[in-house]
Amino acid sequence: MKRSILALMALVLLTACNNNDHGDTNLHITGNIKGLKQGKLYIQRVVDTTLVAIDTIVINGKSSFESHLKIDSPEMLYLFLDRGQTNSIDNSLPFFAEPGNMKIETSNDEFFYRAKVTGSKNQKLYEDFLQMKTRFTNDNLALVEKNLEATKNSNVKQLDSIATKADQLIRRRYLFTANFALNNAKHEIGPYIALSEIADVNIKYLDTIQKNMSPEVAKSLYGKMLTKYVAERKKAATEAVK
Repeated sequence: MKRSILALMALVLLTACNNNDHGDTNLHITGNIKGLKQGKLYIQRVVDTTLVAIDTIVINGKSSFESHLKIDSPEMLYLFLDRGQTNSIDNSLPFFAEPGNMKIETSNDEFFYRAKVTGSKNQKLYEDFLQMKTRFTNDNLALVEKNLEATKNSNVKQLDSIATKADQLIRRRYLFTANFALNNAKHEIGPYIALSEIADVNIKYLDTIQKNMSPEVAKSLYGKMLTKYVAERKKAATEAVK
């Protein structure tokens, strides 16, 4: 009986120790990079416009990985793959991290394009935004192609038409982005999109997005950044009038 009690106590202590292995971390990331046998993974965050590694994972024969991190609020992180090849360009994967359990699955050959990230509501919204952004990018590329052809043929009338369509496309993109940020101002993706995509838009749009943030989002990393940015632009505008 005494041995059973001692064994149970030992098990409880062992479990307690295991639970404290990762300190006060609140983000658990697991993942797998199919086909990767060797390399290094860096999980990075932006600090003063510079990417800084907050975790380093060595891949040596096993393509799965995991990381335990502490983040104060949801934020955009970057999973960087170092294959040991300086000419590799498909090596950085942005993902919107938030406290909890997240999973990243991708492949060595198509690290960015095959990536599937789950466990984050903000990430899902970010992917929805990127899908629409791709449409605007494709429309712009089509106009660039037509512009080159019109320039080659010295077709002034067509060049004017293309310029008008390009301006309309820019306005549509800005309006869509502003509406997306406003509609998702209750999530951290809202202020992030506002800051990263349309920081130069008319201040009234940013002000509206900022005022529609939930109290929780307003206290987050990007919420605070947007509030500060809006205040700075308002101050600059006021001083410019004087």
